[in-house]
Amino acid sequence: MSRVETLNRLLRGLQSTSPDVEASALISEDGLMIASALPQHVDESRVSGMTATLSSLGSRAASELERGDVEEVLVRGKNGYAVMMTASAGTLLLCLASKQAKLGLVFLDMRRAVDDIRKTL
Repeated sequence: MSRVETLNRLLRGLQSTSPDVEASALISEDGLMIASALPQHVDESRVSGMTATLSSLGSRAASELERGDVEEVLVRGKNGYAVMMTASAGTLLLCLASKQAKLGLVFLDMRRAVDDIRKTL
């Protein structure tokens, strides 16, 4: 099994073990999609670009506000959450979670997925 296939399998596994996670993707810091488990109607290039931009803005804000390195970026919208977490050097894990999501469990499941992603990369 190739690394991309393994990463896709890990993302699908994250969604199956965490019922509040509706979609997930692994994205490079420069906005390239590495692996994804996104719905078909979602434009992967737009998602990857927005994720990289939000991560960059979060890093700049954390630096300017003297908060250290960014570990997570959370966007709360009317219909749910977008959670971004550093997966490894140069990569971000994005999860889209439902409005009713228990964020503590989402973060826990994401951290477990990040451990598996780091082993694969």
